[in-house]
Amino acid sequence: MEISLTEMEQAINFWRNRHPSTGEEQKLCAQANALAAPYAVMIMQHQRQLDVATLGPDAQAALESWRQLRPATGQAQVEALKG
Repeated sequence: MEISLTEMEQAINFWRNRHPSTGEEQKLCAQANALAAPYAVMIMQHQRQLDVATLGPDAQAALESWRQLRPATGQAQVEALKG
């Protein structure tokens, strides 16, 4: 399974909103931190997609949790409103 650059950014922002940066150094939460390095690599290498299997276990767990916790978007949200 692959994740897009946009989805990676959405996941990082989700975790940053859920667990804001802390301390004087504005340290990221564990989930956002686990996704930050692969996100940076995607940007530097101009990658639009990344195979999730290539990520470390912490990043994979952060993505899986994000997928389960994020609010419904797009068509799923429209269908939910039709109810």
